[in-house]
Amino acid sequence: MYLACGRRRLDLSRPRVMGILNVTPDSFFDGGAHFDPERALDHARRMLEDGADLIDVGGESSRPGATPVSEREELARVLPVVEALAGEGVLVSIDTSKPAVMREAAAAGALMINDVHALQGRGALQVAAQGHAAVILMHMQGAPADMQARPRYTDVVREVRDFLVQRALTCEAAGIVHERIAVDPGFGFGKTKAHNLALLRALPVLAAVGYPLLVGMSRKATIGQITGRDVMDRMAGSLAAALAAVARGARILRVHDVRQTVDALKVWQAVETGADEC
Repeated sequence: MYLACGRRRLDLSRPRVMGILNVTPDSFFDGGAHFDPERALDHARRMLEDGADLIDVGGESSRPGATPVSEREELARVLPVVEALAGEGVLVSIDTSKPAVMREAAAAGALMINDVHALQGRGALQVAAQGHAAVILMHMQGAPADMQARPRYTDVVREVRDFLVQRALTCEAAGIVHERIAVDPGFGFGKTKAHNLALLRALPVLAAVGYPLLVGMSRKATIGQITGRDVMDRMAGSLAAALAAVARGARILRVHDVRQTVDALKVWQAVETGADEC
């Protein structure tokens, strides 16, 4: 299995680690820490040294209750970082729902579009189809401003699966080839703890639809609700969730704690494959 990212292929024969780079002042975990472009680049390079396979650059927070930013502001935040990293040969993903940001980031070298709205925004699907970047289609009930108010499902696994399949097929009909598409169940985006746990247990059902599966549970509220830990103290819980996801079919992990996730995956793979046995 692989994901076509422009002229590059992301080999998914083993799980890959996507490092989160929030160039924002208000993200739920590291808002403001990497707002300056140079600090953002330094952090990205550290994540790459720690073993990240790709970097996901975002200029607008999608945390619950987040305030939208203008297209101009988002471009000013992300383009210098995308261009610099792509110039160093890094596989860069742009975390955005704005078509103009997708277009400009791709022109600057981004080879993946990670859209929490699954390319449903006006013009987004067309922009993605005109380019060659891979696309990550995520499920979200509601919008960041209100998505955690009262999320409700009759059957969360079936509804998320059906949505992702429908969006993927819509993308293929628009000209985005199957090999460019990955899906994300959207943990924490319009879902309660019970919904998130049901989805985590049922990841094999989602993986079976035939598109690479990305999972992002790093330091999210569900981890805190299970462990009773503050966001700054959720690394252990996040690693447990990451390994549970990989064991159930996830091929890309979107994480804050790259070094620790890479180490956990090495141990998991050694146990599963016996590759490091004498």
